[in-house]
Amino acid sequence: MRNYTLLAFLFFSLSSLSQIKGTITDEKGNPLPFVSVFEENTYTGTTSNEQGKYQLNVKEPGKNKIIFQYLGFKTQKLTVIPESKTVTLDVKMLEESFALNEVVIDPKNNPANAIIRSAIANKKENSERTGRYTADFYSKGMFKIKDLPKKILGKKIDLSPEMASNLDSTGSGILYLSETVSKISFEKPDKLKEKIIASKISGNNRGYSYNTAALSTYDFYDNTLEFDIKLISPIADNAFSYYKYKLEGTFFDDNNHQINKIKVIPKRDKEPVFEGYIYIVDDSFAIYAIDLDIKGYRMKNEFTEVMNLKQSFSYNSINKIWSKNAQSLAFNAGLFGIKFNGTFSYVYSNYEFPTSFEKKTFGNEIVAFELNANKKDDAFWNQIRPIPLTIEESADYSKKDSLQIIRKSRKYTDSIDAKNNKFKIWDILMGYDYKNTFKSYSFNYQGLLNLTSLSFNTVQGFNLDSGFSFRKWNDEKGKSTSISTTFNYGFSDERLRVIGEFEHKFNNINYATLYISGGTKTAQFNSSEPITKFVNSISSLFFKDNYMKLYNLEFLQFNYGQDVANGINLNAKLAYEQRKPLFNTTDYSFFKQDDFYSSNNPLAPNDFTTPAFDQHHLFKTAITAKVNFGNKYISRPDGRYNIKNEKYPTLYFVFEKAFAASEKKYEFERIGASVQYDLSLGNKGILGTNFRGGKFFNAENISFIDYRHFNGNQTHIGTSSRYLNVFNLMPYYSNSTNDSYFELHSEYNDTGFIMNKIPLLNLLKSTLNLGFHSLAIPDKKPYSEFTVGLDNLGFGKFKLFRVDYVHSYQGGIQQNGVVFGLKILNVLD
Repeated sequence: MRNYTLLAFLFFSLSSLSQIKGTITDEKGNPLPFVSVFEENTYTGTTSNEQGKYQLNVKEPGKNKIIFQYLGFKTQKLTVIPESKTVTLDVKMLEESFALNEVVIDPKNNPANAIIRSAIANKKENSERTGRYTADFYSKGMFKIKDLPKKILGKKIDLSPEMASNLDSTGSGILYLSETVSKISFEKPDKLKEKIIASKISGNNRGYSYNTAALSTYDFYDNTLEFDIKLISPIADNAFSYYKYKLEGTFFDDNNHQINKIKVIPKRDKEPVFEGYIYIVDDSFAIYAIDLDIKGYRMKNEFTEVMNLKQSFSYNSINKIWSKNAQSLAFNAGLFGIKFNGTFSYVYSNYEFPTSFEKKTFGNEIVAFELNANKKDDAFWNQIRPIPLTIEESADYSKKDSLQIIRKSRKYTDSIDAKNNKFKIWDILMGYDYKNTFKSYSFNYQGLLNLTSLSFNTVQGFNLDSGFSFRKWNDEKGKSTSISTTFNYGFSDERLRVIGEFEHKFNNINYATLYISGGTKTAQFNSSEPITKFVNSISSLFFKDNYMKLYNLEFLQFNYGQDVANGINLNAKLAYEQRKPLFNTTDYSFFKQDDFYSSNNPLAPNDFTTPAFDQHHLFKTAITAKVNFGNKYISRPDGRYNIKNEKYPTLYFVFEKAFAASEKKYEFERIGASVQYDLSLGNKGILGTNFRGGKFFNAENISFIDYRHFNGNQTHIGTSSRYLNVFNLMPYYSNSTNDSYFELHSEYNDTGFIMNKIPLLNLLKSTLNLGFHSLAIPDKKPYSEFTVGLDNLGFGKFKLFRVDYVHSYQGGIQQNGVVFGLKILNVLD
């Protein structure tokens, strides 16, 4: 009943509005985009689109005073007397004439600095004026591709029919277009509640737009703003360390406020800074407008060329508050000759500034969608949409919404699938995919010659992976089921091993998931698999190093996990395991053919006859809990989407027990815990930490397999983006334990804070990493290592490399080495 009442109220509100619309141009007739249009002394406003068209819904028709405000042009105030529900009002705006006295250009007395200092001194007061509010929020996002080449790196681009239909003959077109309408409540510093009333995605009537207020809040009264990294506000407390300023002129708005136009100039090019213009109101020193650019390399995003952020603020003479009424974010990006650009426009209106909120206003749910938010018809959107659609946007909606009906038909999906499902003779080697879109299932054959199929180890020699998988899904209910089998054949030990896997996800609410697997495989003694197949293959074949130690595992395992409360996930495992030792079967390598590999026994690398353990079997069970404090989430009719609260650490707890073993000595219990946390240091970087500890019970004679193994690295190759779970120079099994243990990993990344200030080195656009790692176990001296290195290295836009110098120390034994980080190896494995 409550929903019907809300809809009736909304319909009545819309039907009682008058609409003022028109086109805004300059004196030459050129359309002006992003012009702020609002009713005087109210919070009813909008902005013009790319073609200069606007539409403003007025609640109380009468003698309405409408203000047109645009940077570089004189503010206009026009009185409108609505004679009908719709009034057309075209506006021609005149360029602003900026005043600049001679004293202003005195280099010894820069007036811009004095204005910025006053803005910094008054920003707390100005920020608090808008620190608590409710408002109506509208957003529109568009993502376009331009001049798509026919080939990339000499290979022809094969577009899907859906993608091809979005582009014109030049390879340009709209890839994504969406809108949202919501009501928001906000309280500084970060309390937010957003109720999305309407959501629309071009060509997808079941979609829910991600254009939310939660992802578009940029407050220049804060010291830093989040853009992948933290950028320094031009009026931050330490702004003069990063910027120079120039007063380019002053003008007066319609309320006779003097507005100062100040150019923002970075002191150092590679710093996380803005450049452009900030407009400051004299006397109150509030922000009047923002027009700032962000270079991609300054936020460590090489694929983005430049972003432009505009904000416009309106003044209410009754409560004397400057509030943001419009914002736009535009960007250009590119890769392999492909050019992308996007524009996101936002309108804030109908502000209210309560003195306080009720206690239950804010919670962990920050965004919620109404049940039928994506079902609103065109009449609703035409009435409520504050920014008119451009001709291009209207055509995109019309085209894609019509095509959607066709694309969802069985005849269409079957025809597209038939084209893509054609089997070719080389698919036997390269792999094959079959998909039935209408019935929502797919089949995959891995092939024999893909990048991850072939590998080498000393137990199997060259070994080949292949397999089949089947998947069925239901997007509306959030369900999916997959069944797969993997075949692995070792050419040296001449053995075929097969495993099967079944996974079923029940929903997208608590993410309840059942996973069953079983079969035979070669497994590393360290189940975390610290050395990848690719890296081990290179180490063995080129350098005759044998680091991957394997045993034969026959197993059957059941896993079930789900979110049991906000921020708490539990996972339970039950497994039967039959373990058998394995031995080297080959000494082959590309080089050093007269040398021998070390044995497959991690405890005795020179003993080729004694196994690392005796054959045995056991049952194992484990319960793992993951806890995210202060977890936030977005609620949608099709699921719940968690957002980690970066203010708090993530905790893991585990209890593991082995029982019903072939011999009693193999049975044990273990408890463990870890704390992972990234401490933000503002513009000075990030300090990442990972603390782990645990204790075994009744484990004096357990198998070496069940020891706690730590992720060492003897290859000098790093395969992760961060080293918060690895000891860079520690041998893989040198400190394994069946007793208590504690390990610490910490890593500071300056995000350019230091590197940007060092001449010549700042040209690398890299980041500095400082690390410390330590391990403590009984009966051994602690292992410690210190690292210093550079990250974000590479060529052009591809920053895929990292280099670290490492010094380690344990019981008087010191080592030094260099670790080369290759992040692309994550993909290969």
